[in-house]
Amino acid sequence: MHHDIILPIFGLQVHTALMIYIIIGLAIFSFIMAKRLKMVPGQTQSIIELVVDSFLGLIDQSMGPKGRKYFPFIMTFAVFIFFANVLGMIPGLLPPTANLNTTVGLALLVFFATHIIGVKEHGLKYFKHFVGPVWWLAPLMIPIEIIGHIARPVSLSLRLFGNMMGHEQIVTVLLILMPAAYPLLALSTALGVLVIFIQSFIFALLSMMYLGGALEEAH
Repeated sequence: MHHDIILPIFGLQVHTALMIYIIIGLAIFSFIMAKRLKMVPGQTQSIIELVVDSFLGLIDQSMGPKGRKYFPFIMTFAVFIFFANVLGMIPGLLPPTANLNTTVGLALLVFFATHIIGVKEHGLKYFKHFVGPVWWLAPLMIPIEIIGHIARPVSLSLRLFGNMMGHEQIVTVLLILMPAAYPLLALSTALGVLVIFIQSFIFALLSMMYLGGALEEAH
């Protein structure tokens, strides 16, 4: 489906162009903030530090002490998805996360990172959990474990895509029914803000749990 947006896309797919805009914007913002860090933080720095501390606490709880070194990886997902979702609240723009290609790509990054980290931390012993607690359960456990791990990126991608696409479809229908649907549009906007935060948090939290499981596989 073709969508027109208020920004030039330079012949790219809309979701791809918007992702590039987000990456450039976050890179510029990070560069500026890095130059303005102070011992006594201002309002923006205080908010950033609060978010960082909250995520570090979640990582300590779900991944253990080893999880802190993977904090940049997880936080990057949370921030990127948050701002990708926010674009859906701006007239003339679309959230890249309402495109299945985007969410599948993000979910696959988590999927491959989980197993790469597992092998990195434990070597080939990491794959012992696919066999089960005793060797004779291997014929049963291996298919179950494989299906379970494949289901992770499927659920991650479809959950995020479904929520963001669903909200976009609802807003489109309500705009067609304007002005009669104004109260419902206001309610949908409020719910959309809530969805932005929740979906970013859920994706990051599930990523922590999957990576945390990989860190503990040798036990």
